[in-house]
Amino acid sequence: MAYDLQKESDVKEYLEKLGVEYRFGCYSEKKPEVCHLLGDYLESIKKDFEKASKVYKSNCDDYGYAKSCYKFGNYSFLGKGKSGSKGDPQQAYKYYEKGCELNDPESCLHSGLLLVSRAMPKQLQRNVPKGVEFLTKSCDMNNATACFYLSGMHISGVQKQAESNVHAPSNNSSEYIIHKDMKKAFDFAYKACELKNMYACANLSQMYARGDGTERNEEKAEKFKKMALEMQEEVKKQQQTLGFQQGLLPN
Repeated sequence: MAYDLQKESDVKEYLEKLGVEYRFGCYSEKKPEVCHLLGDYLESIKKDFEKASKVYKSNCDDYGYAKSCYKFGNYSFLGKGKSGSKGDPQQAYKYYEKGCELNDPESCLHSGLLLVSRAMPKQLQRNVPKGVEFLTKSCDMNNATACFYLSGMHISGVQKQAESNVHAPSNNSSEYIIHKDMKKAFDFAYKACELKNMYACANLSQMYARGDGTERNEEKAEKFKKMALEMQEEVKKQQQTLGFQQGLLPN
C-alpha cells in the first residue's frame, strides 16, 4: 500500500504499521537490531520512555546489542523511564562498560568520561588510567570527542588529586597520573580534527602557531584556523535551519 505522507491519517496508519512490524521482528523473530529499532520507535514516536527503557535493557542483557547497552546507560544516568526515579550513575556505568566491551564507541566515550571526571558521582570511584583506556578505545574507533578529550588531558596533564587543582601546574612529576605530552596531545588533536571536531581544529591551529608538539608552521596554523571557522559557521547554519523548521511546526 502506498502512503501519502502529506496526509495526517496516512502518516498515523504508517507509523502504527511500523510499530507492529518492529514488535513482530523483535518478539517473534528475535532480531536484536529490530528490538533496538522498537526501542527507538517507543522513544521517539510513542514517547513511552518506560517501555523504551525496558526494551533497551532487555536487548542489551539478552542479546548483547551494544547500541541498546549505550541507550539504557543513558536512561540510567538520567533516571529516564521510571517515574520519580533519580539517576543511577553506577548502573549507567555498568551498561556503558558492557557496551564498550561490545565495541560501541559512544559507550566507551561515556564510560571513560565517568571515570576521569573531576566531578565524579559519589557512587563511582575515579579511575583515570582505566578511563583513558576506554577513551583511547573510543578514539581508535574514530570517535572525535574521545580523541579531543585525550588531547586536552595530555596538554595539561592530570594530577593525582581528584578533589582540586587537577589540572594545576606542578613541578613534581610524581604527582601526575597522566603526564603532559604535547606530541601525544598534537596527535590526538590531529585525529579529532580529521574527524570534524571543531575545537580540535582550533587547538591544532594554535599548536602549529606555537610549535607545540610539532614544528611551527604558520601556513598550517592558518589552514586549521580556517577549517575551525568554517565548521563553526556550518553549526550556526544548522541551528538556524532547525529553529526555522521548529517554528513551522503546528502548535
